[in-house]
Amino acid sequence: MSLSSSLDRLHFQVRQKRLLRDFAVFTRILLAMGFLPSGYVKIVGERFTNLAICHPMGHYLEAFHRTGFYYTFVGVMQVTAACLLLIPRTATLGAVLYFPIIFNICILTFAVRFVGSWLTAPLMVLANLYLLCWDYHKLKFIFPWEKSEISINR
Repeated sequence: MSLSSSLDRLHFQVRQKRLLRDFAVFTRILLAMGFLPSGYVKIVGERFTNLAICHPMGHYLEAFHRTGFYYTFVGVMQVTAACLLLIPRTATLGAVLYFPIIFNICILTFAVRFVGSWLTAPLMVLANLYLLCWDYHKLKFIFPWEKSEISINR
């Protein structure tokens, strides 16, 4: 049995569980709630936190705030990802968009040793990975083990 068919079978069995389906909806809502307020703060141009600039994370966030357009852009992307997660039809796109943002936040948390999100950032990455796995059937075409037969009609 190929890896692709094994994953398809496992994915099908998991998606039949009502509890896991409800957990996916709950996770989408929680992740959206995590990005809506922080994205909004960036869009309106306010500082994200009041950490002192002597703290590595405070120093980074001050520099991030001073970038201007980039700060606003990240806020727009956070709000966009959050809104897409809340709409069932666009939830997969929201999870795909959410992942690089939250992964970057997670890496940054460990890079500057910011104890304030040592637990939440990795958990948000794991929650986002759960959603990406939940929508495996929509994303499987990007994996190298998924071979599709293309017939050329002449």
